[in-house]
Amino acid sequence: MDRLTEMEAFATVVDQGGFTDAAKKMGISKSAVSKHVSSLEARLGARLLNRTTRRVSPTEIGLAYYDRARRVLNDAGEADALVTSMQTAPSGLLRISVATDFGVNLLSPVLGDFLQEYPDITVNMVLNNRYVELISEGFDMAIRVGELEDSTLRARKLTDTTKRMIGSPEYFKKYGRPQKIDDLNTHKLLHYSNQSSGNVWKLTAPSGEKRQVRTAGWLTVNDGQSLLNAAISGLGIAYLPSFLYTDAMKEGLVEEAIPDLPVENLGIYAVYPPGRFTQPKVRAFIDFLVTSFANKGPDIW
Repeated sequence: MDRLTEMEAFATVVDQGGFTDAAKKMGISKSAVSKHVSSLEARLGARLLNRTTRRVSPTEIGLAYYDRARRVLNDAGEADALVTSMQTAPSGLLRISVATDFGVNLLSPVLGDFLQEYPDITVNMVLNNRYVELISEGFDMAIRVGELEDSTLRARKLTDTTKRMIGSPEYFKKYGRPQKIDDLNTHKLLHYSNQSSGNVWKLTAPSGEKRQVRTAGWLTVNDGQSLLNAAISGLGIAYLPSFLYTDAMKEGLVEEAIPDLPVENLGIYAVYPPGRFTQPKVRAFIDFLVTSFANKGPDIW
């Protein structure tokens, strides 16, 4: 007899508390269930069930075998589900959390191509600048920039970006260009309002020393594009990722504030809940993003 079928019959008898209910659960006759269990006991050379006229319960050996058998059956079921899911066309609602800057500037322009390629998927993209709890808040995945805080999530790297301090030529002409980190104390800085640490920039000195800058400025806002526009207008120095400032820098609208400082490199990741296999709609979207951003990266956005 088939070994998995024997295991399934035995485990179902234990789960259901008897042969009659196990037969109903499996959709076979009671005698067939009994035959599978008897065959299993004969092959193992051990009695797995205590049988009385009123109830059926596992023996000590049977209980130990049940734990392992149930694990094997669950793994087999997940393996079958994995194959089925991989052959199923991706479909359904895909709910994504994306940082506003990344979503507006990089994700929105390519989203139409994804929907054309996968017409059975609908996307609900939520733009916000806060850290969301994927599972409790009902998101299928998120795109995050920088160090990943939650190690329990699965992650796939999409590309990299850098972060630099930038300002307009007019600003530097009027207020001077900072030569070192301490010089920033006399400059007007443009801040993100959504930073958990407040108006603080974490910088690395040429020596490798980690420094923090806490200088107020004319503008604090929760949108990177607005900070870039403010920097271009000469309102101060902004600390932004390369996917925001690269085009403006190529056009000469902004310049790096302190070129001698080490550049901060940040990874851009797709993160999603842990599990034995990934939903087809999530896997399809992540594969699409990897392809879309294959030739992207610092200074070539």
